[in-house]
Amino acid sequence: MHDEFLCHVTAYGMCGGRRIGVPLGTYRAPTLALALWWLRDRASWIAERLDPSPHDAAFPAGALVPVADTVADVPALLRAWCADDAGQERVAEELAGGRLVRVAASDDTTEYELLAESVDALRMQRTLPALVVPVA
Repeated sequence: MHDEFLCHVTAYGMCGGRRIGVPLGTYRAPTLALALWWLRDRASWIAERLDPSPHDAAFPAGALVPVADTVADVPALLRAWCADDAGQERVAEELAGGRLVRVAASDDTTEYELLAESVDALRMQRTLPALVVPVA
């Protein structure tokens, strides 16, 4: 069983013709349950900022307008991922097995990526001998 997990959230977009990543948070989770909780919390945090409630008093009436139906609904995708119990169980199994987990959702301008991996698996990878290929 892997006991500690490194979690990252990053937003990627294009700037000057190059793909640029903007870190939105990192967390070193001491347990699998906390890693899953943090990923769900960050997904919800992104969804709320991309799609706040129009009834929120912080926004004047008419300040928020819906996007076209042709635009991917990243907030809905992230909220659905958070609510998917079977999907959460699959993520837990992958992480417990020492595998990297990547959850991504994108619209026409930005990709939002949530990553998690076992710290133990990272340490084990560092102890493996490097692949050396002789050059003639």
